[in-house]
Amino acid sequence: MRDVAALAGVGIKTVSRVVNEEPGVSEAKTVRVLRAVEQLNYQLDMAAGSLRRTGRRTLSIGLLLPSVANPFSGEIHRAIEDALAARGLAMFAASLDDDPEREKALVAAFLRRRVDGLILTPIAKSQAHVIPEHSQDLPVVFIDREPNGIDADAVVSDNATGGARAAAHLLSHGHTRLAYLGDRTDIQTARERRRGFLEELARSGIAVSDVPAIENLHDEEAAHRATHELLASRNPPTAIFSSQNLVTFGAMRALKEAGASHKVALVGFDDFALADMMEPGITVIAQHPERIGKLAAERILARIDGDQSQPSTWVVPSELIVRGSGELPPSD
Repeated sequence: MRDVAALAGVGIKTVSRVVNEEPGVSEAKTVRVLRAVEQLNYQLDMAAGSLRRTGRRTLSIGLLLPSVANPFSGEIHRAIEDALAARGLAMFAASLDDDPEREKALVAAFLRRRVDGLILTPIAKSQAHVIPEHSQDLPVVFIDREPNGIDADAVVSDNATGGARAAAHLLSHGHTRLAYLGDRTDIQTARERRRGFLEELARSGIAVSDVPAIENLHDEEAAHRATHELLASRNPPTAIFSSQNLVTFGAMRALKEAGASHKVALVGFDDFALADMMEPGITVIAQHPERIGKLAAERILARIDGDQSQPSTWVVPSELIVRGSGELPPSD
């Protein structure tokens, strides 16, 4: 705050009034203070009134996930929560909705609350612009996606390998007309799953230029429409790889409506509750969100406790679970 006051040419009390949105400051001084705040990337310390600046911990962690409503994120959330609770740490959680601006705003909000560490799923092109330089010594662990522009621990799934495994499984059951349904192309995991899937097809002699790849399907309804379009096309696929659980839900619904649940093979990426109760059961490339969450919690606690080792990426292997939908033979 002293730096802001010096740069703006005002007193510290004036800076305090501006950042706390109190009255009594002229418009000219307010503008100078706000410019200095932006230039210095000053963050108001929300805990300053109750926590002395002695390096004491707040015993809290910030957790940022794509959406806590998504079952995959929900399982990660619970695993981290359980691990932190065992150490007496509280957790603040929020959904990013895969919005880069929301990511930046929520990281800033957690930093103002002086959390002891951050666990987040990145979406911005560079996390160097999300986490200010003066806060980059804060313990941070990235989950599900690796960061860009910053060195930090990451815990991820083997996305490309999982995509390749889905392709190999469908090929092994005789399919040569396959289609890919994918999430947003700006999401790292979606790009990796698509890459693994298509590269495996190419290795097997399939002309990937002929493989329909419908992307930017970020919810169930978009996937539902895309699946109907595939089924109504001139040369419909006999097998579909849906690369995210919400995309799988949309594909399942469309297949059922078209009477094709037992005709078109389906392999989804991400397991989900009651997948084995569908008819047929849904074959999936299962991630292990509980392991990802547990490992992420272990890493953030180790960093908080002073682990100074070089940042690393931990890969949690995915698993093919066979239930019936991915084993259907080509219908023609």
